[in-house]
Amino acid sequence: MYVYDFSEGNKDMKDLLGGKGANLAEMTNLGLPVPHGFTISTEACNAYRKARSFPEGLLDEVAGHLKSLEEKMSRRLGDASDPLLVSVRSGAKFSMPGMMDTVLNVGLNDESVNGLAKQTGDDRFAWDSFRRLIQMFGKTVMGVDGEKFEHALDEAKEHHGAKTDVELTPDALHALVDEFKKIVSKETGRAFPQDPVEQLHLGIEAVFNSWDNKRAQDYRRKNRISDDLGTAVNVQSMVFGNKGEDSGTGVVFTRDPATGDKAPTGDYLQNAQGEDVVAGIRNTLPVKDMESLQPQAWEGLVKNLDRLEKHFRDMCDVEFTVEQGKLWMLQTRIGKRTAQGALIMALDMYEEGVVEYDSALLRTAPNRLDELFKPVIDANAKNM
Repeated sequence: MYVYDFSEGNKDMKDLLGGKGANLAEMTNLGLPVPHGFTISTEACNAYRKARSFPEGLLDEVAGHLKSLEEKMSRRLGDASDPLLVSVRSGAKFSMPGMMDTVLNVGLNDESVNGLAKQTGDDRFAWDSFRRLIQMFGKTVMGVDGEKFEHALDEAKEHHGAKTDVELTPDALHALVDEFKKIVSKETGRAFPQDPVEQLHLGIEAVFNSWDNKRAQDYRRKNRISDDLGTAVNVQSMVFGNKGEDSGTGVVFTRDPATGDKAPTGDYLQNAQGEDVVAGIRNTLPVKDMESLQPQAWEGLVKNLDRLEKHFRDMCDVEFTVEQGKLWMLQTRIGKRTAQGALIMALDMYEEGVVEYDSALLRTAPNRLDELFKPVIDANAKNM
């Protein structure tokens, strides 16, 4: 068995499902609003690496789980009239740089983009989603230099007098899609794949291959992580943060990782998809601003953050999306923190009864204690 539905796993299965897949399963079983999906195991990755091809039976399992996902969502992948779209993400046991970036909107093509526009009643949203797919897929799966897409996007914004991509019209985005497809053809010698299932298979293969790229290998050498672990692949139904001002995406910590303060801390971006937050192409808002912008989603997020922290007994790092006011939880993991933040959190969580004394005592690694004695810049200091 190589493929597991989110409901079939738990947080203790990181060796098999990777950190991301195990925690998606845990959130699903907690009843949190997690988009449906499935995880392809690290065993499948290692079998692929050994044979340099998909192991026997894997694609049949993927097809079976995809059919189940389609039934849950009442849509078919890439359907011309009402398409199901999915994301493809890597997820090893340990988070590491060098692994394949996320690919969103898998399933869009020249036909289904019109179905998405009809389904949502929003031409701009549909063409924006399609240009994002070609840009991410071209870069991470097909190996196109990402700067070529960025240059074309900048030229389009300049031509149409737009300061940001959200100001581009449907016609401008349609033209940008055509330009992106030309870039893919020129740089790779093949057209952007129109078959949704082929897109999915190529995405899975790219995740497997990313385990052995040089950056990932170097990181494992430095951190003494075994090459034998492999990476899992998470295939998840899409939810959209770029459907307008009542939508958005964000990254949030259940507590401040720098100071340890007990308050949600992070970034939020309206009318955006997940990669926009980390790409730095638009200025994000403090996540606390959601309280006034989208109070219902904020209330749900705060409750879920509290529930996750109590369940994992630690500060959590969470990715989420709001789609037209509805909150979706996309990922969680134990968050990284400064030495000061670790010390304060450990003391607070002990006093709150979240952790036992011995556990709190071990929350700060001895080799980081010297950080507590180094001078820091006052965050509230005024310019001199």
